Amino acid sequence: MAERDQLRLRGLLPPAVETLENQLTRAFEQFRGKANHMERYLFLSNLRHTNTNLFYRMVLTSPEELMPIIYTPTVGNACVNYSHIYPFLHPEGSFDGLFISVEDLPHLDRILENYRNSLPDSELRPDIAVLTDGSRILGLGDLGVGGMGIPVGKLQLYVAAAGIDPRKTLPICLDFGTNNQKNLDDPLYLGLRRKRLDGDEFYNAVDTVLATLHKAFPKMLIQFEDFSSEHAFELLDRHRERYLSFNDDIQGTGAVILSGFINAVREVGIPAKQHRLLFFGAGSAAVGVAKQIMDYFVLEHGMTEDEAKRLFWLNDSKGLVTLDRGDKLAQHKVYFARDDNEGKQFKDLKETIEHVRPTALIGLSSQQGMFTPEVLQILTKINERPIVFPLSNPATQAECSFEQAMIHTKGKVLFASGTAFPRYKDEQGVEHVPGQGNNMYIFPGLGLGAILARPSRITDTIIYASAAALADSLTEDERKSHLLYPRIDRIREVSAVVAAAVCRQAVKENLATEPEILSILPVGETAEVGSPAWIQLVRHVQSRMWSPGYQSR
Repeated sequence: MAERDQLRLRGLLPPAVETLENQLTRAFEQFRGKANHMERYLFLSNLRHTNTNLFYRMVLTSPEELMPIIYTPTVGNACVNYSHIYPFLHPEGSFDGLFISVEDLPHLDRILENYRNSLPDSELRPDIAVLTDGSRILGLGDLGVGGMGIPVGKLQLYVAAAGIDPRKTLPICLDFGTNNQKNLDDPLYLGLRRKRLDGDEFYNAVDTVLATLHKAFPKMLIQFEDFSSEHAFELLDRHRERYLSFNDDIQGTGAVILSGFINAVREVGIPAKQHRLLFFGAGSAAVGVAKQIMDYFVLEHGMTEDEAKRLFWLNDSKGLVTLDRGDKLAQHKVYFARDDNEGKQFKDLKETIEHVRPTALIGLSSQQGMFTPEVLQILTKINERPIVFPLSNPATQAECSFEQAMIHTKGKVLFASGTAFPRYKDEQGVEHVPGQGNNMYIFPGLGLGAILARPSRITDTIIYASAAALADSLTEDERKSHLLYPRIDRIREVSAVVAAAVCRQAVKENLATEPEILSILPVGETAEVGSPAWIQLVRHVQSRMWSPGYQSR
């Protein structure tokens, strides 16, 4: 009551003085009473704007329940309907982040000044921005400004999973037009009604935005998110040496799937060099995943780059990707294109599987149900324990469900999906937990580690270190339960380990610039897991993680 008097609130609130736990009980009662996931999404969006601490306490109390609402799969539906639900996402006076249109390019300094003026503290500076142009949202395609839901959701996971201060996160949507005719014809669409920039015009516009952001916030980490395949690789190559940045679709997805694959290899027991990986889908995410997994064979098993590359096959909409297929291959597909097919072309997935005889089938096609019962049964005939990763998001785009994989492999599958699937109860009543190769196991810890160590750039070996740390983070109980990923209720513990591994690798490569990290881990200190230096580093990371509570009001 003394606090109420100090804030002049006596009489303006009901008499009861509640704990955060009381409010948590009420919030879950309201949340669980909503009719569907979209209503729950809208409820949580309003709560995040009006009571940040309560919102994040909810997420950390029940992450398995809430993370599929604030991100995949529900966020996909929210993005599709963004222009129609926008007024109901925000209480009056609140906003999500920055919308920068091509028409705003001459006014970027003013936009950033408006952003600073909107902050609760004029001294605050963003630690991280998630940047999209809405051109390839999940498996849903070009959603234009509707893509803003992705940076917003991604940054909520940064806060919940890795404890990045929510006041220091900046979602950005670049509105450079849309090629989605449905958007252009929709009278409620909130973006520009024009076709997208392309070619040099597109890259020059992004260059201008990034240069202005870097000038204003030189220490800020930039995460590229959901850019179209034809732009994603070029943007990463163009800017990764210039700014502290990474692409989560290419590098984050690759790292989290690499981690699950490492644990699947350990579970199967087949020597790593005898694995054969078939990717169904050959876009930027698929190639990024393949290149990350290839590093495992090179760095951990002593293979040459060419030897490792021969373990990979890519299948796109036209069939097996080969150099002599007769069509012009997109540049990012050429690296893994096969030249040993002896002139034969394989147009059907089943034919390709029978030709390749893969130990692992990885789906990044955004084509629902392509891992049919027959496909799964063929894999099971080839392998005692088939590795099946249907990674397309959201669930409506997944190549198969966990239930389908369990049924048609007779429970033998080693499974990881990109979206959440329910648990499966077999005929004996045993409940099986699906692996979810969700990027949230990697990018929050990767981002936190980059913020704490401030490396001059994020290298492939830093990304690999994050994946290896995640793979090694399983507890003995989780390994006995045949899990490929940690249980989600340990997400903060896991993110701290991933962040510490990122810091350690940045120091090892002499890229870290943050004095605090260098005082804990001088150059040359190996900091093996379990050593005093490693324990001190993990504790330092944990001490820098924001937690929801009244102290941060």
